[in-house]
Formats: sequence, C-alpha cells, structure tokens
Amino acid sequence: MTRTLLLATAGMAALTLGTSAAAQNAAASPAGRATRTTIYEAAFFAQYAPRTALDIAQRVPGFTLDLGNNQAGNGNDVRGFAGTAGNVVINGARPSTKAEALDTTLSRIPAQRVVRVEVSPGDLYGSDYSGKSQVLNIVLSDEGGFDANVTAAAKRWSTGYVNTDIQGSALFRRGRNTFNIAGGTGRNRQLEEGTDDLSDLATGQLIEHRRKHNSYFNKDPFLAAAWANENSSNKAIHLNGRWQPSSFDLFQTNLVTPGVGAPHDDNLIQRYRDPVIELGGDVTRPLAGGAVKFVALATRRKRNDTDRYIQHDGLLADNASVNGGFEQSVHARRNETIGRLSWTRANVLGFSFEVGAEGAYNTLDDKVDLFALDEDGSKVRINLPIADAKVAEKRGEAYVSIGRNLSPRLRIDGGANYEFSNLKVTGDAQARRTLKFLKPNLTVDWKPGGNWHTQFSIRRTVAQLNFYDFISIGDLSAKRVTGSNADLVPQRSWEFRATAEHPILGDGLFKLDVGYDLVSKLQDQILIFDDAGNAFSGPGNLGNGKRSFATLTLDAPLSQLWKGLRAKFTGTLQRTRVDDPISGEPRNWSGFWPNWQWDLNVRRDAGPWSYGFELSDNQRITFYRTDEFDTNFNRGAYMTAFVEFRPTPRMAINVLIDNALSTHAARRRILFRPNRAEPDDVFDEFRDRNRHRSFQVTLKQSFGGSSGTKVAAKGQ
Repeated sequence: MTRTLLLATAGMAALTLGTSAAAQNAAASPAGRATRTTIYEAAFFAQYAPRTALDIAQRVPGFTLDLGNNQAGNGNDVRGFAGTAGNVVINGARPSTKAEALDTTLSRIPAQRVVRVEVSPGDLYGSDYSGKSQVLNIVLSDEGGFDANVTAAAKRWSTGYVNTDIQGSALFRRGRNTFNIAGGTGRNRQLEEGTDDLSDLATGQLIEHRRKHNSYFNKDPFLAAAWANENSSNKAIHLNGRWQPSSFDLFQTNLVTPGVGAPHDDNLIQRYRDPVIELGGDVTRPLAGGAVKFVALATRRKRNDTDRYIQHDGLLADNASVNGGFEQSVHARRNETIGRLSWTRANVLGFSFEVGAEGAYNTLDDKVDLFALDEDGSKVRINLPIADAKVAEKRGEAYVSIGRNLSPRLRIDGGANYEFSNLKVTGDAQARRTLKFLKPNLTVDWKPGGNWHTQFSIRRTVAQLNFYDFISIGDLSAKRVTGSNADLVPQRSWEFRATAEHPILGDGLFKLDVGYDLVSKLQDQILIFDDAGNAFSGPGNLGNGKRSFATLTLDAPLSQLWKGLRAKFTGTLQRTRVDDPISGEPRNWSGFWPNWQWDLNVRRDAGPWSYGFELSDNQRITFYRTDEFDTNFNRGAYMTAFVEFRPTPRMAINVLIDNALSTHAARRRILFRPNRAEPDDVFDEFRDRNRHRSFQVTLKQSFGGSSGTKVAAKGQ
C-alpha cells in the first residue's frame, strides 16, 4: 500500500509539472528566481496567522526543517560547532548555540519581526551549509519596538489528567541593539498503558504476562536570553545564554502473572536530574575586503539519574513485601568548550573564499553503580566492565572552502576539512589515541532551465564517538546490560547526493532527493568480553555498510479544488546493508533506518479559521544486539488533527487531537541467552502500548508590534 501511495503521488507530480510558467512564478520573487534565491515576503504567510518564526519556517513551500545533528538539543551526538548546523540562518548568520535546538530558537522570535524569508542553496551561507540544497534565511525587521508572545496549553489524557504548560518570549529592539528573553515551564506528562507477554520461542509456552501502566513526566523549565548588535552583515556581535534544569520521572505499575505461580506487583521508578547551562556568542568584523568571525561556546551538563526496579512477593493489595529488585545510579559531568575563527570574502580572483579553524576541549566524568536488592533491602554490587571512567578530548579542525559561478546557471563549490583529535580514557579502562581525518567535499549547483534546480554533491564525513559508549550501563526496563568499549573508533562515510526541484501549481514545489552512502567501520553492537570472560552486547565497529535512498517531497496548493487548501507529502524509500557480526549474513542497519516512511499534511485556511490533519507511518525498525533482536513499530498509521480559530489578529485558539486513530505502539524482542553466538534458550517478548487519544487546547497571544512598513536589517 505504501509503495502504491508513493507511486501515485509521483504520478500526480508529473501531471502538475505541466503547469504554466506564469502560474509557477506567482508566489516567488522574479529576482529571486534569477539569482538562485526564492523570496517569500511576510505578506505571503499572513493566511496562516503565524505567531513565531518557527510557524513561518514550517509553512515555506517545499521546505523541510532540518535541526542538524543536535536535534534534541542534548549536545551528545556531535562535539564541536561545525557539524551541528541545521538548515536555517537568521539575518544570514548561524545562531551561536548548541544546547538550544534550532526549532526552539525560532520559536523565540515573534512572527511580526520577520520581514521575509529567502530559500537558497547552502553555499551562500558558508562552509557549514555547503552541500545543502535548501537553506532558509529569516530576515528580521530593522524597526525599533517591542514584540512578545505567550503560549499556554492544556492537554487532557484518557485518564482525565490535564497537563498544563506555558511559555513566552519578548523581543525589544532599539537602534542596532536587539534584546530577546524567553522562558517556559516545559511540563510534559504522558500516560500510557499496555501489556507484555514473554514466552518460550520453541514451544510457545507463556512464561509471564505483565499488565503495565506508565506515567512519564518531563519537566524542562528554561530561561534564555540573547543580545545582538547588528550594523551590517560583516559588523555584528551576538551573545546568548540558556539555563535548563531538566528532570524526568517515570513511575510504572506492573502486575505480573507467571505461567506457573501466583501473581505479584512490581514497580519501576526512574528519577533523572540533568541540568544544563550554556553561554555563547560571536563577533564579526570587516577584514581585508571580507569578514572575520570569532565564535565561542561553553556548555556544562550534569547527569544524576537513579533507576529502581522493585519486586514483591505478592499483590500490594494483600500487603505484599519487597523480595528483591535492582538499583542503578549514574553521576556524570559533561563539559564542552569551543572556539572558532573564520575569514570569508565574497570575491578573491573571482572565487568566494572561506578559511577557518576550530578548537574544542571535551570532558566526561562518569560513574555508574548497579546493585541487586536482597529481600532484607541490602545491596549487592553487580560488577560492570567499565563503570567509573573519565574521558578527555582535545579536538581541532581546519578547513578551506572555495566556490565560483561558472555561469549564471552553474556554480561549483569545493573544499576540505582536516580533523585531528587526541582522546584519553582513564579510570576502569586506560586508552589513548590520536585520530586524523581528511574530509574533502564538492558540490555542483545547476539550473538547466524551465525553472528546474538541481544539485549534486560528494563529501567524506567522519562520525564522532559518543563518550557514553566508553561506560557500561544497565537498562532496568529492558532487564539488560550494555557493555562499554574503550577501543571504539569512529565510522567514516563517502556520501553522494543529488537533488532536483521544480515549482508546481504556483507556489508549490516538487523535490526529489536521492543518495548513496558507502561506510567503513560501521558503528553497531558487537560481542564484548570482560576480564573474567563474561560476555556483553556493546558498541563496536563492524565492516563496510551501504545505504541508498530516495525522498520525494510534494508541496501543492490545491485552491483549485477548495479555496485555501494545501497538501504536503513526503515519502522515502531506503535500503541499508551490513554483514551481521554474529551470523555473517547481510542485514539492515540498527536503529531508525526504515525501508519506507511517509508523511501527509493537509491544511485549509479560510479567514479566521484553519483546520487540517497529519498522517504518517514507517516500516518497523530493529536494533540488532548480540543478545537480542529488538523491533519497534506502530500498529497502524499515526494521525493528529487540529482546528484553529483567530478571534483577533493577535489571538489564536488551537484545538488538537493527538493520536486521533488511537494507534498502538508495539515492540517485539527475540531474546537469546546467553547470546546469539551460543544460545541456550530463546524467548519471545511482545510489548503493546497505547496512549489513547488526547485533546489539547492552546491559547496563543501576541503583544506589541508596529503598523508601519517593516525594513530589513541592514546588510541583508
């Protein structure tokens, strides 16, 4: 069905490509089409009544927001500054932050400050964006004044519980100075219920049935502030800071009914306290006909996590007593300090030119304690391969990038990055290594005519090691231990990309992305042995891996069918292959690499009313451990629907139905004991979860603003 949907949508695209040239250019600036940049003035987005710059970014035709490799804002995926760029800049410059996710940064900017947005190839915004076919530049107003937004939400779960959250931001501009402050409660409590069935795979005999209720409570209150002094594109100062004392609490009730024996109640309790603080900024000044820019960033994180699994000898209703369990504590400090210096010039002998260097110092101090609990409450330590360790890395990267327009329709960009790092592990394990990598890249951007835009690129990338992979840890929810590996090395990839896009039905867009990755030393799970000969599944390097994919995006205005109607479809077909370290047979990559996925967003805007729905699905995914196959999937498509009413130009009331189809999530684990290499027993565990439908009401209110004509910030 999914392949049929993809092919049918592609067929619709072929028909719509025949739309007249006059209609195709209706929404985009004619000058923009000629200069590789498509411009959407603020008036274009008035029909959507946006409240923030994020609302605007999400409504740009054919554009998909890319949060970069730091999507969650957690800073653990990629160290340094260069590798975390998304695909949005503000007044032509990248925000100098990592702890704050890109969508959060955009949500702090009131929509009334946006003059226009510009969609361009990434080469226009420096080496961090080279090779990206679309980068969105949000151009803010130069006007002085005050603008603010407040958003308050209440979400009712199926149990009757109502979760509330409120956040707001304010922006004040005077002369060339802009001040922005934002804060929020960050409350997000989620409730779900479901069952687990554990059985013997060979006989099908039920070993254990579990009835579970979970309460997840994320509390991410935050305060963020920023100051900017912008005189021109090559004379600016930005400072920003963020404080977020994050916490997470899980309480699980678990009624366990063994295949043989009396039922009993268990509980899983998780209490995580993970605060983060970040300070950053940049200074840009003119130099030698170009601009020199210095970026500095310091991020400090703490991790104080406690997990307790409590077993009882019967039902709590019958005054059961504790008869065992497990407890784990994690105490960690994760610090990062970055400095980056670059110089750019638009014209050096007919070439655009950028050269720069970045230095970073990263540390992790982590200690994990895992215990078994006896009936009398005493703790018995469970020894882990590496449970107490310190990791320190001194990392540097130098780069050069050049580009040139060979004709008004053809541009070529190329460059190279040289990365080097010194990594040291101390504590329960001792390791020291020096890593060096050359990472060349080449991009060709071509507009062959007929409003087509194409881009071709090749680049070498090197993944960064996750410091937490050097530390063993238990997962009490899954009842397993993940080992550590001080000898882990980063995987390397050659990435080939091609993109073609064409306007359809006026301001709509057809976009096709295809890619191929050739990976060496693919990072996944391998069998690890401690000094006593105990085996664990842990992070390691496999052999070569391959990935190919094609993604189709159709963003189409359908006012000819119904005034104000718009639909956006994104579908991906993908294939990944690597040889399994246990069986030697080829298989998919571990993690979220589904063979197919799609998303359909339909929306209609009619005066003060807007309404629509989003429907999505993907193929099941599997994590291949050496002691289990862990497969996750939804038991059907997932749907949300909304209705929004705007009684005044500054107020919006939004009603959202989440999980409108009451779709269940499922997880199937094939468990091998002790491991897949030499299994003595094999078990089948099936988990079913349902959050049910929930209903949310959100009130959005804007303040301030001026009615005069907006002026773009100087130099943009």
